[in-house]
Amino acid sequence: MLRNNQAAVNETAKIHPQALVDEGVSVGAGTSIWAYSHILSGANIGVDCNICDHTLIEGKVTIGDRVTLKSGVYLWDGLVVEDDVFIGPAAAFTNDKRPRSKKYPEEYPQTRLARGCSIGANATVLPGVRIGCWAMVGAGSVVTRDVADFSQVYGNPARFAGWVCVCGDSLPIDESGFVECRCGCHYRLGGGSLIREGQS
Repeated sequence: MLRNNQAAVNETAKIHPQALVDEGVSVGAGTSIWAYSHILSGANIGVDCNICDHTLIEGKVTIGDRVTLKSGVYLWDGLVVEDDVFIGPAAAFTNDKRPRSKKYPEEYPQTRLARGCSIGANATVLPGVRIGCWAMVGAGSVVTRDVADFSQVYGNPARFAGWVCVCGDSLPIDESGFVECRCGCHYRLGGGSLIREGQS
């Protein structure tokens, strides 16, 4: 069932007949929303996104451009998904640190998935954390604290396991603190953070 009479759905967006898009949803150009997805009123979805089957997006969720949301993922109020993020199948997000049935906080903590990060299948992300730009969370991991830009984490709880390039390759950092990925990107390590050179 499609219900989007009042939704700001771009004419080039593709909405499957068995998706449910509530009134007051914004969907950008070229975005695809597939079967059995439910997008609640107030949600904002950018351009060229792919929202796969059996997904739910609550009304206080913002999704940037070119985001991939695989099947079986539910995005709850308080989640901000920046551009170019990949969320793998059945990744789980929470938005209440001390949930009780029929008890609702006045405001949900913000969980932010920064630009280009990837969340592996079946990973769990606790509320109020930030996953850094181009970071990679391994499948099945449980993220309990912030993840730095360009870092790779996995495990329960998720721990730092190395650095990763925007292309996804691992980055071995030598004593000089500089590294060039085979894709041509250059990085330097400083103050415990990895910085991509030539970027503003």
